[in-house]
Amino acid sequence: MSSKKKIYIAGCGGMLGEAFFGVFGQDYDLRCTDIDVNEGWLSYLDFRDLDAYKKDVELFQPDYLFHLGAYTDLEYCELHSDDTYATNTMAVENAVYIANSMDIPLLYISTAGIFDGAKDVYDDWDIPNPLGHYARSKYAGESFVVQNVTNHLVCRAGWMMGGGPKKDKKFIQKIMSQLRQGKNELFVVNDKLGTPTYTHDFANNVKLLLEKEYWGLYNMVCGGVTGRYEVAVELVNILGLEKSVKVVPVASDYWKEEYFADRPPSERLVDKKLDLRNVNIMRDWKVCLKEYLCKYYQNYFLFLSIAFFFQISCADNEQAVTEEKYTLNEDFSEEIASIKSMDEFKDKIGKQIENKKYQV
Repeated sequence: MSSKKKIYIAGCGGMLGEAFFGVFGQDYDLRCTDIDVNEGWLSYLDFRDLDAYKKDVELFQPDYLFHLGAYTDLEYCELHSDDTYATNTMAVENAVYIANSMDIPLLYISTAGIFDGAKDVYDDWDIPNPLGHYARSKYAGESFVVQNVTNHLVCRAGWMMGGGPKKDKKFIQKIMSQLRQGKNELFVVNDKLGTPTYTHDFANNVKLLLEKEYWGLYNMVCGGVTGRYEVAVELVNILGLEKSVKVVPVASDYWKEEYFADRPPSERLVDKKLDLRNVNIMRDWKVCLKEYLCKYYQNYFLFLSIAFFFQISCADNEQAVTEEKYTLNEDFSEEIASIKSMDEFKDKIGKQIENKKYQV
């Protein structure tokens, strides 16, 4: 019989769940569930169904309950408000009922998006003022947990990055997708401020708080304050594509048809409570962005390097490689797998391709 403590993680199929599974899986017995069973370690559960949720948690008899899942697409939330509140608010109430009935601590994930942006930076004690249905639904969930669970962790995340191409539906993946399509101009808003949050740092910091039993509400974002434009520029620089790709600053109105939901001008958080308790292990966002790209986007480095080197579209190149119209021999594949930038690609591979040492 295992001596490990047990954690039930609901809504574990997304980018944050992937990090929690990796961080907590070694030291705890986990049961991970989601409505979207996209991994072998996931089981099906719709946490909006209180009876099913309660039954499954009680059967597992965990020491902790983590409630991760939520709708995070602001446009979807504006168009489907009933579904949003059922998922982002009432399902959280379900988690509270279950945690209280079993007398176990509850983790809830909140968001920097619950603030209105009237200030440039928000600490843990600033009073939220949510703008739209997404923000209102998340703040309602946060408030219910804080008011009704004695041993709770409510952790506010910023702009999430994690999970890679398979699970990242946020800003980083959207930029990477444009690059893979061969875009050499990226139109990025320069009037939205915030703080990136790397899912693995977030999960590690939750683990630290949990094991110290420092219950309460915490801002939990990477170090350094920034904006969407600066993040995009840094991403392009990390890839070594600054000479090939231009990041064009635009106002939010440029994207108003596609992104019509209200967003605060600033979602910048500071981890004041983590700092004061001396338990802040969130790293600088630039360090985390580079680690994230190198860890999850090796195949993107391959296709982006070849595509920009030959001035062809990434989509066409991917199809060509898949259809074996190009031959990547074993030596070439091994060398290119370690490449992190366009300059390195040119130095290591470019001249050899030109000399036809490799057939591409």
